[in-house]
Amino acid sequence: MKKESLRTLKDLAYYSSLGLSVVLSTFIGLAVGIYLDRRVFNTTPWLTLIFLGLGIAAGYRNIGFAIKKSRKL
Repeated sequence: MKKESLRTLKDLAYYSSLGLSVVLSTFIGLAVGIYLDRRVFNTTPWLTLIFLGLGIAAGYRNIGFAIKKSRKL
């Protein structure tokens, strides 16, 4: 395989995994918020909303890192 083709495949794999990381960070934030609301503090829905927002922010942060990486290429 050519070096250029290998690099293209690596970039494609990285960017395709980006969507998965955005979804996972959102759902992990949501799950932590639900757990803390229902089991620990009983403050429904406040911690769920806060951790959902943090999960979404983490997803956008991953997108920002991908944009920075693509600009360096």
